[in-house]
Amino acid sequence: MKIFLTILGLTLTLVACSGSKNSTENQPLNITEEEQAIFNSGKQDTVRIANEDVEYEIIILEPGFNTWLNTVATPRKYFEQSWLESRNRVLVANWNLRAQQTNRKDPELYIFPIDYDQRINYGYEVNYLLYNYFVFFQRKYNQRLGPFYPRIN
Repeated sequence: MKIFLTILGLTLTLVACSGSKNSTENQPLNITEEEQAIFNSGKQDTVRIANEDVEYEIIILEPGFNTWLNTVATPRKYFEQSWLESRNRVLVANWNLRAQQTNRKDPELYIFPIDYDQRINYGYEVNYLLYNYFVFFQRKYNQRLGPFYPRIN
């Protein structure tokens, strides 16, 4: 499972290096000026959250993500872990589907699938970070990874 996290980190690095992409098939999201400034900042951010108990970590290398996480994202403990896990299952499934169908979605955005096993308790921080990365990703690149609107509360 450590491979999953390494691949996720590499994927996020490659997505960050690929530049801004916009999907024309989705309706534009209501992006605030603050978010747009963060998306356009180009500031390199590295976020590392580890769950030492189960030996998993997420490393996110996406310009602006750390700033967005600390200023715009829904605060920690707003959602329960079970809610985050249920959303992550759907978001990961849709991410992986797009990663496999490179002819239908932008292959530069969905480079590697994510190995997220719903039977493993990754802990609150890992689920919180993964969920918020998905919200950030969807808002920044105007993508929809599930039936729910990628919003901030």
